[in-house]
Amino acid sequence: MAFVTTAEVCDANQDLIRSGELKALQPIFQIYGRRQIFSGPVVTVKVFEDNGLIRQFLEEKGNGRVLVVDGGGSQRCAILGGNPVVQAQNNGWAGIIVNGCIRDVDEINGCDIGVRALASHPIKASKKGLGEQRVPVNIAGTRICDGEWVYADTDGVLVSQTELSV
Repeated sequence: MAFVTTAEVCDANQDLIRSGELKALQPIFQIYGRRQIFSGPVVTVKVFEDNGLIRQFLEEKGNGRVLVVDGGGSQRCAILGGNPVVQAQNNGWAGIIVNGCIRDVDEINGCDIGVRALASHPIKASKKGLGEQRVPVNIAGTRICDGEWVYADTDGVLVSQTELSV
């Protein structure tokens, strides 16, 4: 699906939008990282002010996947920083979507990976490893499940129940 915009995907898939199989996230995210356009199968993590599970996933081979992190929308600390993003880039992750804050913005913006987050925050999260993995999460008005597909560009973020071909 290279070089097809999310707007074009929406225009070509009105039936999927009506049926709920294709959803657009509310436009609440800031764009970080050098890769402004990315897509891939979803892996979900649900945490709150703790990034242990996030780091654990990003240490794995990404194989073009997108990590979707429900951080509860907390803006009291950053649950993702530069080191794990560099590791994600090196391990082949396509992108990371964070319902929460990040830090080390300059370092992240130098990485060839797509990152979406609510904002940046200088305080780091705890590293206890608390949370849930591969569970449905609710982010930006949308329920996202492990194994669905994300398509992101500068117009927005789409979630599809299946891989799309346009």
